Amino acid sequence: MDEQPYRLADLASAVRTWRSQGERVALCHGCFDLLHCGHVRHLEEAKTIADRLVVTVTPDRYVDKGLGRPVFPAEQRLYLLSSLRAVDGVAVNEWPTAVETIRAIQPDVFVKGVDYVGADGAEFSAEKEAAAALGVDIYFTTASKMSTTEILEKILAETVTQQIVW
Repeated sequence: MDEQPYRLADLASAVRTWRSQGERVALCHGCFDLLHCGHVRHLEEAKTIADRLVVTVTPDRYVDKGLGRPVFPAEQRLYLLSSLRAVDGVAVNEWPTAVETIRAIQPDVFVKGVDYVGADGAEFSAEKEAAAALGVDIYFTTASKMSTTEILEKILAETVTQQIVW
């Protein structure tokens, strides 16, 4: 695997170029640990509303999903995401939320999953405020929610059960 810097400043520069050419840019942000079908469906739907789709990931130090998470470090998560057809650019976010990333990227649309419809947590509220201040639309994908945490818990439960049976 070639190591790539995946710098936010480089992604922001690419977004400025695309937008200056009249292209609509959507931004997805999240952990994207243990990439699965739910992630891919979310990203593919996000791409349908824009000419370009960029994705930022939460840095390892801010992933708060439980012991041993993230499973994959940010560079590997970015590498996997960048290999998807729907994704035009990736970068690591340097902050615990996407607020500063929204400000840096200035996409046309900030895309969240169906599980954020009606959400009122402090983190998402701050992201919505940052988007609104810049005139960035918010779009919720309709792909059904899949949870990496639940997938990992199922794998662990099955592994423990198999060890007990043996």
